[in-house]
Amino acid sequence: MRGFLRAAGTFCLLAHSTNAIELTLDNAASVNSAASTIAFGLMKYYTGNNTGDVPGNLPDPYFWWEAGAMFGTLIDYWSLTGDTTYNKVITQAMLHQVGDDRDFMPKNQTRTEGNDDQGFWALAAMSAAENNFPNPPADQPQWLALAQAVFNQYATRWDPETCNGGLRWQIFTFNNGFNYKNSISNGCFFNLASRLARYTGNQTYAEWAEKVFDWEVEVGLITPDFKIYDGASVTGKDNCTHLDTIQWTYNAGIFLHGAAVMYNVTEGSDVWRGRVQGILDTTKGRFFNNSGIAAERACESVGRCDVDQQSFKGYLLRWMARTTQMAPFTFDAISSLIRTSAAAAAQSCTGSPAQGFSGRPGTACGTRWDVGSFDGAVGVGQQMNALSAVMYTLVGKGVAAPVTATTGGTSKGDVNAGTQTTSPITQLAPITVGDRVAAGFLTTAIVLSIVGGSLFVMK
Repeated sequence: MRGFLRAAGTFCLLAHSTNAIELTLDNAASVNSAASTIAFGLMKYYTGNNTGDVPGNLPDPYFWWEAGAMFGTLIDYWSLTGDTTYNKVITQAMLHQVGDDRDFMPKNQTRTEGNDDQGFWALAAMSAAENNFPNPPADQPQWLALAQAVFNQYATRWDPETCNGGLRWQIFTFNNGFNYKNSISNGCFFNLASRLARYTGNQTYAEWAEKVFDWEVEVGLITPDFKIYDGASVTGKDNCTHLDTIQWTYNAGIFLHGAAVMYNVTEGSDVWRGRVQGILDTTKGRFFNNSGIAAERACESVGRCDVDQQSFKGYLLRWMARTTQMAPFTFDAISSLIRTSAAAAAQSCTGSPAQGFSGRPGTACGTRWDVGSFDGAVGVGQQMNALSAVMYTLVGKGVAAPVTATTGGTSKGDVNAGTQTTSPITQLAPITVGDRVAAGFLTTAIVLSIVGGSLFVMK
């Protein structure tokens, strides 16, 4: 089996049902067809375009953040396959969820959303800018400006009073998790900052990316051998000294990609090359089995992945594929893992469950890819993971890298975006002079009388 999965050249997977996914790698038409079928099954879960429903939302049991992750996946789907089927739905959903202050804090989510939730929507907007996804009308929020808005708010929430920095998981004190600083929230900040640095060319974003990565290392959430742990409590004497050492695929992926972007931004820095290689080596050893198939090791084999966790490994493959474009020295190792996972994912997409799936019969995708068939589990995460595995095989050598403002990017930015918000940012100390934007920006502090916090304006 290993020899089959590892073989270079063409993979051909024929499932048992006449409607099953058929995938021949190295054949773009076959990959596009398989991706189209899986995407169709994915979008059958979406109800936001139904009369009376809210654009951008997925139904229960899916949380708001996963909808943002889904639209980010679909933006890449359009970019890689050229299929415009879902573009109007994507635009409608993304713009409906920006909120009154154009910062992905809509009123229907604000009281419960965390920094990571907001981040996945911001990363989707960043992907839209980088892929030149069709721009919104001029009077609507623009993709780049939306990403900048979330970056600006992240910078105001940086909390040096506990753990010497870092973002908390939750934005507001009344939500469980406010006293926890986690890698995915800080990973969103790091990834967003690195990509804004590349897109805009402004060093300030790069400085923040460095700062976030260094903080993760300082508190031990990124270890010397590049394991990336979930997070740490800030309560009482803990102050990030007691770490939750569970490892998730999406944490590895978001830092791998951000490090690769920084490698690109710094024109091949040895430091960032070492970080990219270190995270990749640990990721390969931790999240891929001996046959090279991706798995959520913390929960998959025992059937304990929750709804959120069922979607994580697809993001890993997204960020791995994009890593190859930013750090080409990773291409051979990463491409092999994605292709092997794609082959295995297609084998899992043979289900016809009695309930829980409305796509084409015989094309429901399962959770586990290492069993050689459909495992009976279905959902948004399973479809999105399989879609990612299949479509990211299209990121080959010579495929154009995401654009920047100087290489064809057309999205309009706003360095002040997000700073006009009236939403309270609670119990955070003012940003110090040393933390404020240095190169190319004018920083001013705006005192919020409600919470005693501060916002800085980037110019």
